[in-house]
Amino acid sequence: MLSTSSDLDEDLDAPARRARPARRDGVRPWVPTAVFSGGVALTALLMFWGAWERRWIADDGLIVLRTVRNLLAGNGPVFNAGDRVEANTSTLWTYLVYAMGWLTGVRLEYVVLATALVLSTAAVVLAMLGTGRLYRWRLRGSGATFLLVPAGMFVYIAVPPARDFATSGLESGLVICWIALLWLLLMRWATAPGVPSAPSVLATAFVAGLGPLVRPELALLALPALLMLFLAAGLTWRVRIAMVAVAGAVPVAYQIWRMGYYGLPYPNTAVAKDAGGAKWAQGFEYLGNLVSPYLLWLPLLFLLLGAALAWRSRTPLAAGAPKREIRHTEAPFVVRSQRALRTPSAVVVFMLGAGLLLTLYALRVGGDFMHGRVLLPPLFCLLVPVAVIPLRLPARAEIGRNRTTAVAGAAGALWLGVVVWSAIAANTTGMPEGAVVGRSGIVDERAFYALNTGHLHPVRAEDYLDYPRMRAMVEAISNTPDGGLLLPTPSFDAWDVVPPPEPVPPGGAGHTVYFLNLGMTSMNVGLDVQVLDQMGLAYPLAAHTERLEDGRIGHDKLLYSDWVVADTGMVDVHPWLPAYLDEDWVAQAQVALTCPQTQELLASSRAELTWPLFKRNLRNSFEYADYRLDRVPKYEIQRCDLELPPPRDGG
Repeated sequence: MLSTSSDLDEDLDAPARRARPARRDGVRPWVPTAVFSGGVALTALLMFWGAWERRWIADDGLIVLRTVRNLLAGNGPVFNAGDRVEANTSTLWTYLVYAMGWLTGVRLEYVVLATALVLSTAAVVLAMLGTGRLYRWRLRGSGATFLLVPAGMFVYIAVPPARDFATSGLESGLVICWIALLWLLLMRWATAPGVPSAPSVLATAFVAGLGPLVRPELALLALPALLMLFLAAGLTWRVRIAMVAVAGAVPVAYQIWRMGYYGLPYPNTAVAKDAGGAKWAQGFEYLGNLVSPYLLWLPLLFLLLGAALAWRSRTPLAAGAPKREIRHTEAPFVVRSQRALRTPSAVVVFMLGAGLLLTLYALRVGGDFMHGRVLLPPLFCLLVPVAVIPLRLPARAEIGRNRTTAVAGAAGALWLGVVVWSAIAANTTGMPEGAVVGRSGIVDERAFYALNTGHLHPVRAEDYLDYPRMRAMVEAISNTPDGGLLLPTPSFDAWDVVPPPEPVPPGGAGHTVYFLNLGMTSMNVGLDVQVLDQMGLAYPLAAHTERLEDGRIGHDKLLYSDWVVADTGMVDVHPWLPAYLDEDWVAQAQVALTCPQTQELLASSRAELTWPLFKRNLRNSFEYADYRLDRVPKYEIQRCDLELPPPRDGG
């Protein structure tokens, strides 16, 4: 797909002569609208139907809904009332679900299911519209007949995780919809005749600026897109300044608010998962886990070859086509560079480069524990430029043993190969043992929860009551009106409850549940129940521990239960303390929690939010994000230079 020098000259000349192509008199190509529109409709139907057939909401998707419940209840954008923790990675997804839930009043599980379905379907439509515009521009002046047929989007839909995460309650549908919308807007900007209008540039800049709020790593797309718009030819400095203001208004304002409100420069999930760390070996294993089962490299190769044929399938400009008046190769280098930025070729390079950058990022952080999930956005980026491809139909006089017929036949064969592969891959189980967490730590999340809940489509929170320990948790809360700390036991039908100290206040001291699966747990209890987790997605104390080098990816932090007993102030002696907890460790955790730096960190999210605290959080948020404590209380005491408490008689 690399352009020749003549291709580049034509690209550079495009802004100057992007008049509407001539009529079909041997110059303008004929691209049947019915074929393209039918292909878009068919692909959208396949996406919607495929996602619906695999509908579900993941445990992590239910985490989002807990925050939305708190928003609707007036507790703010928090996971636990009174504890300012941003437990959702996608800010925009959280507020979109909140807005839809508030407007409709419909049950949140159904709101998120419908919203995700619509966004996932819209994503493939927007991607195909943008790519259709690309090839209509590319084929201008050929005078031939072309069919724009679905290709890359067939491949995306065929990959089972793409359909799994189209409804999972996570932000996957929003992510690909944002990418597709940005692609369409950039392609419209690059192919529009004359100087681009200020409103269209500002609208594109606004959408691009939302990237980090969709997911933080989408800054890898947003920033290059904004830079391309800013530096391209045809804009006045007034428009450029306005573009920066429009693009940065929402994300910058939210970033300032986030740092002051939460005391962190990014979501707490990034701290819990140490998103800045590197696990390349695990990342490549994760890549192989997606590519190998489906032979994903095969359709990508077909599409690459097909796109190369399509890119060079034009005939020279026919007689009567508009000619360039000057050679832009004679223009200054800076001018040529600015013109080159506002070309469809530049937008294609941008999207492919973005896909590679997102892939490298995913590999560096070690991928994820969910099969294919974090590689779906980069895969989508790589497939967008070939979402549809043009198939040339040779004229009757051209059919024969000639290059035109051979190229058309080869392109058709490659497209047919993509279609056949898609049909096979769509009915493939990529991870035969995916419902079991193996050595790699990667699991087919939908199959795992369908198996362990006994529901083919676990969508509602109560569907997860059939997951081990969940009904027992609800019963334990009901049976302990005085409150307490619930700790999971090896048994699937029992919890240990550490009671609160006496005197118990009227109405009880409240319950705290300490369990890894935050979503199903928090959505099956009231908002008055505090839900914390060992890896720290919603628990800053656990999030700020050091990462376990050999831990399961996405679950490589573990805070001992002794800390939670100390932190919640529950009874810290036997026999009320479970036998597997050590009184000395609890006592040491109580001392470790008095570390001044730890107290300041916890106050950043737990103390009443005042203007002085907001300013302190804003000033120290990066320092708080880097702060780490030792999960062994004794070592934490040594780190903070505190005095070790004396051993207890029962210790």
